[in-house]
Amino acid sequence: MADRIQQFASDNYAGICPEAWAAMEAANAGSATAYGDDEWTARAADGFRTLFETDCEVFFAFNGTAANSLALAALCQSYHSVICSSFAHVETDECGAPEFFSNGSKLLVAPTDDGKLTPEAIVRLATSRADIHFPKPRVVTITQPTETGQVYSVEDVRAIAAVCRDLGLKLHMDGARFAQACASLGCAPADITWRAGVDVLCFGGTKAGMAVGEAVIFFDTALAADFDYRCKQAGQLASKMRFLSAPWTGLLESGAWLRHARHANDCARALAAGIGNCAEIELMFPVQSNAVFVKAPAAVLDALRARGWRFYTFIGGGARFMFAWDSDPAEITQLIGDVREATEMAIV
Repeated sequence: MADRIQQFASDNYAGICPEAWAAMEAANAGSATAYGDDEWTARAADGFRTLFETDCEVFFAFNGTAANSLALAALCQSYHSVICSSFAHVETDECGAPEFFSNGSKLLVAPTDDGKLTPEAIVRLATSRADIHFPKPRVVTITQPTETGQVYSVEDVRAIAAVCRDLGLKLHMDGARFAQACASLGCAPADITWRAGVDVLCFGGTKAGMAVGEAVIFFDTALAADFDYRCKQAGQLASKMRFLSAPWTGLLESGAWLRHARHANDCARALAAGIGNCAEIELMFPVQSNAVFVKAPAAVLDALRARGWRFYTFIGGGARFMFAWDSDPAEITQLIGDVREATEMAIV
């Protein structure tokens, strides 16, 4: 098996981008007040307020599971429910954490073919029952981009938010790859969040080029009441908070959060263009962010593994290739060549 210089199984494979690294190094000089009462944390929070062009409450967590779960728990009582897509990370990949941190709020899952939640699906679930024996719908959560790499347009988010308002529901956005969504849509971050009706956003830093760290942003600031206590109780209050918050200053103030996301998206499009006309290869979903899902015969996937390529097949059985801030175009060219050769051999 070949040793690959770079893999595209996940953007979690990538290292720390230079801008985040430099900011963390700068924050490492001297001492700073603990538990978030430091200049770096204040600067990062203000950076988000500038980016989103609004006042908002900002909190920092170690990872996406904690960010999503605590945000949803802040919006729900234990007898409430959360409406999500059947593909949603909170449903499939967070080990019951949303239910755990909310003391039992139930996830109501809408079956979807592509991971996108629709207003119609929300209405069906939210209005299916209204008796006291059923957990009362309270929140809708959408992933931007979805787990299949597709993005909700500004109009999509507005339509979902309108339904939420009609039904008295709050709207949460899981933005693990929010930067890639903004790069794909070419819109201001505010346009697909609070201006469109989103109440709370979990903005992913890890997949944007940081080592660890996510930001939980409450646009409806009333919903943030006591959220700092919730973070502390869940083990998400970093004593040396500057090392969670400072990398955000490097990303936000330099514009690297968006620049790197554009590069990752471009890499995904390059792979899709390079293999899209190969026999036996099918792109499973439109390539709209930094993910490419490929359906191929088992022999082709086995041949790629034999050549040292790693990929996940957890959605629909196809291979997922995911691109990060540091994805090397030369390595992508090599992957394209290997896919082409593998398909030619499979046909023969």
